[in-house]
Amino acid sequence: MERIKVRYCSRTKAGNTRRIAESIAEGAGVTAISIDDEPKLIGKTDILFLGGAPYANIMAPELRKYAESIEPETVGRIVLFTTSNWSRRTVHALRKIFNEKNIPVADKFFYAHMLNIDGKLEAAVRFGRENCN
Repeated sequence: MERIKVRYCSRTKAGNTRRIAESIAEGAGVTAISIDDEPKLIGKTDILFLGGAPYANIMAPELRKYAESIEPETVGRIVLFTTSNWSRRTVHALRKIFNEKNIPVADKFFYAHMLNIDGKLEAAVRFGRENCN
């Protein structure tokens, strides 16, 4: 079992969510993996950092499918993150999915405005480091 995993859904060429996920992973001392490369969570983990952005103001269908496939016995706690122009809908939608499955979700989440990704990378590293326990 890996203690910490970082998984993300990023659909744009800019890769804003990927860049934030990689920074969180750096802080956590692990590697970020796209859900394109791992369409279902493999193995168990104590802490899963999971994030994505809303597209047309809704969660990406592939991120929803990934979240819905996670079973309570495979993860101890989920820590959420999102990138967006203004909406935190992805975090709220993911939280609802996991609450319905009785999977613990950290109260704090990480948000980066899509026009200030470079300015949020250091904060993302700190977020990853601070939320590993």
